[in-house]
Amino acid sequence: MPSATVSNHQQQLPSQALRRFAWGVLAYFIAVILWGSLVRATGSGAGCGDHWPLCNGTVIQHSPRLDTMIEFTHRITSGLSFFSAVGLLIWTFLGTGRGHLARAASIAAVGFTLVEAILGALLVKMGLTGQSQSPLRAPYLALHLTNTLLLLAALTLTAHLLERRNGYTSKTIRLEAPIGAIAAILMVLVVGVTGSLAALGDTLFPAKTLGAALTQDFSAASGWLVRWRWTHPTVALIASVFLVWLLMRARKQTANWDNRGLSALVLALLAAQYVLGLMDVLMLAPTWLQIAHLLGADVLWAALVVLTARVTLEPATTENMT
Repeated sequence: MPSATVSNHQQQLPSQALRRFAWGVLAYFIAVILWGSLVRATGSGAGCGDHWPLCNGTVIQHSPRLDTMIEFTHRITSGLSFFSAVGLLIWTFLGTGRGHLARAASIAAVGFTLVEAILGALLVKMGLTGQSQSPLRAPYLALHLTNTLLLLAALTLTAHLLERRNGYTSKTIRLEAPIGAIAAILMVLVVGVTGSLAALGDTLFPAKTLGAALTQDFSAASGWLVRWRWTHPTVALIASVFLVWLLMRARKQTANWDNRGLSALVLALLAAQYVLGLMDVLMLAPTWLQIAHLLGADVLWAALVVLTARVTLEPATTENMT
């Protein structure tokens, strides 16, 4: 009887190929998001006009401008990301047993991908691209980034849950400190949103010198998007308090995982983000630095999602954990 139970358990474990594919899909989505940041930072969002899904009303672009090439490439890679998410969902259902939590996470990932596509289409049709200073652009961008982060969280959870050897169904886990962990992850989400608004302010109202940028921040003549740039570093400092709590909690929970490596990675990424943020201010947010800052933020977000899952979704048993 015990051997039969072990055999059934082993049959439910996803293959190594599926696990690698899940992490690969996450990496691809991050690359697509970085390219989207390039679209915003270079003002290329209007490169295809107000046409969607076609670009300038056609499929094939003849003698396209640089902004058209950047925007059109983003649309192609975004379209491929949807098919990769659907492929992950199908493979996850085929490669796991009933009740596996990775199935629910993969469904959420496809759902958020669909919402992402809709938001992207509306962004173009509403003209909230390029150098548009519409009052709707900032709140719309905040909504867009919130969905993007939730999408990355769903993909990260899918990959993490597929890696688990135990505690991957609702019946084999127990919740630990959910309120604190969720508060920490929500604070980081707010940091991401305020960061996107600060980046938008840098794009629409660029300053030639650091002194001019500081003058913009405190000038009554500046728009609220510029005068509120200080909220991003402030919220980031507040969020660090929650992250310290999460890291301390992770160090105490050693029955199922050795969290030292992941905690060290989170600390290193957090330190790198503060350095990149300071460089952003001093160097007046050049495009390459904005993208590097976003890459660090996305990787930090994924690492935090895994750490939060480890802290919150504790396996009911403690054997063979990954």
